[in-house]
Amino acid sequence: MTKHFVAACFFALAGATASAQTLFTYGNDSVSVQAFITAYRKNNTGNNSPAALQEYLQLYIASRLKIKEAKERGYDALPHLQTEISNLREQIMPAYLKDEEKFEQLAKEALTRAQKDLELSHIFIALAQDGLRDSAAAAQKGDKAFKQLQQGKSFAAIARQYSDDPSVEINGGKVGFITAFTLPYELENLAYATPVGSFSKPHLSKRGYHILKVDSERPARGRIRAAQILLAFPPDADAATDALLKKRIDSLYTQLQKGADFGKLAAQFSNDPISAQADGQLPEISIGQYDAQFENILFSLLQDGAYSQPFKTAHGYHIVKRLALVPVTSDEAGLQWARGKVEGSEDRMATMQTSIAQKVLQTAPYKQQPFHQAELWAYSDSVLEGKRENKSFTLTPTTPLFTLGESSITVNDWIQFAQVARYKSDGSGIEPYPTVWNAFVQSQVLEHYKQNLEGYNAAFRNQLEEFKEGSLFFEIMQQEVWNKSQADTAALQQFYNQHKAKYQWQKSADAILFYANDSAAAKALQAAIAKAPRAWRNLAAQQGAVADSGRFELQQLPGTAKGVLKSGSLTQPVKTETDNSYAFAYVVKLYSQPAQRTFAEARSLVTTDYQAQLEKDWVESLQKKYNVQVKKEALQQLLGTTNANSHF
Repeated sequence: MTKHFVAACFFALAGATASAQTLFTYGNDSVSVQAFITAYRKNNTGNNSPAALQEYLQLYIASRLKIKEAKERGYDALPHLQTEISNLREQIMPAYLKDEEKFEQLAKEALTRAQKDLELSHIFIALAQDGLRDSAAAAQKGDKAFKQLQQGKSFAAIARQYSDDPSVEINGGKVGFITAFTLPYELENLAYATPVGSFSKPHLSKRGYHILKVDSERPARGRIRAAQILLAFPPDADAATDALLKKRIDSLYTQLQKGADFGKLAAQFSNDPISAQADGQLPEISIGQYDAQFENILFSLLQDGAYSQPFKTAHGYHIVKRLALVPVTSDEAGLQWARGKVEGSEDRMATMQTSIAQKVLQTAPYKQQPFHQAELWAYSDSVLEGKRENKSFTLTPTTPLFTLGESSITVNDWIQFAQVARYKSDGSGIEPYPTVWNAFVQSQVLEHYKQNLEGYNAAFRNQLEEFKEGSLFFEIMQQEVWNKSQADTAALQQFYNQHKAKYQWQKSADAILFYANDSAAAKALQAAIAKAPRAWRNLAAQQGAVADSGRFELQQLPGTAKGVLKSGSLTQPVKTETDNSYAFAYVVKLYSQPAQRTFAEARSLVTTDYQAQLEKDWVESLQKKYNVQVKKEALQQLLGTTNANSHF
């Protein structure tokens, strides 16, 4: 059995066995093999040799010790760290406030629906029109219409008799073709649940009752990117205005036929202020978004770049141009499109929020307190509507309605919510209290979910914990290493004196380094400096270049591979991979022999080395303080099953 095979077997079993196996302990804490493997996989770049693993283990132990020490000192209670963590929590939370299962379900459902277009007719009975504000009366009207449809009467005739849609006299209730995301989600559900040739039962929305008939279906036309020239009718346009616009649109069409640029004509003449600013380009168009005539003409264009003859709609005279047809696909690209549309669909996302609330309610510590809803509705009327009616209430603003975790939700919380949420979004009236109550409970459950997200979502909890520990690590490193090394000049000077021999200049030069944006600018600047080296500052500024002067070891100078350096030399421009700029050097003075660096010259190097020494001494003291114990058997098993070729 090869070591590679052993490694594969071991790590395949790691998830089942390693979680219970301790790799090392420190103080009262321990780290399992699985936790270490997870961290190693996350941070290692692919070198899985035993030496690399040993090295990472030492770094990992040191990081755990520093974080533990920071917690022991109470750094996690520092106000600025708590503020940072709170801010980050708010930033990353939206990404986790998603029911992934429900979200994928909605995306796949939308993609399936988008494969076909449905031709619809519609009867709409408003809850608030011509004095009709009684939902029972509206329901009765809807039932009458539905029964007459069941008796075989013409949908168009019944629509004209009962529908409150103002366009019904013209179209007989015929809507035209729609596809996924054309209608509000609840009506889309109704449409796609109704067989072709059939009509739905009356469906109650917030605005009224709907009866949909699916007249036909066809394979999806897809989406189209297009541009238009629109000569819009002004208000109260008369026949003379119509004739003038017709003449003008015909003139523009003639110019297009002679080769004029569509975008330029749209920008100059189109009355659509938004698309005109984009050379006539419209947002991507799906079926059911625009006037049916407009869409039919647009989708009849058979190739990209084709444009229509002028045509008239209720909005004005149009010429439309097809830029690109985007077919509906059922592959991963199509699913990505559906996901993006679901993200931007308020009603679908509201459905997902309801799904989250329902799931949370199944596990959340929710308990409704004893009260009578009828009394709560009457109390609400007394507060919100001023309807006292000489009633006395057992309810007060502080009366608890239900508890959710450690929070008690009171009558006052309900009143504050209902004061705003009871109004219908379309301004047509007030929602019934039971509807508002359901929304109130859901909002409180979702707020509980947000405030306790760590307990519900392991990925969120882990990411937040990583950030907390990273903040603690940074804070204690700042206190113990970085601040000390930066501020303690005397200690740095002493460290320099103790290790003076280490800080030597090798072959070096006083030089000026130049960084130009591109090769041409670098060569032009190099030629100019060759003629007037004393004017290097002004010349660099003229070329937009950056210059840096000082003493550098020769190996630090760019472009030294060719030629012999001497005072007054210019090196050849070379490309820097970090930012794609071009760098070269001007040598002011050459030092051919090694020399001692002064403390000032070596300070950055001394600081780095002193930091490393401070950290080393500190970690050793932490190891003793917290009595680090590595479990040899676990480590040997880990090292024995890891080699450079394994898939660790």
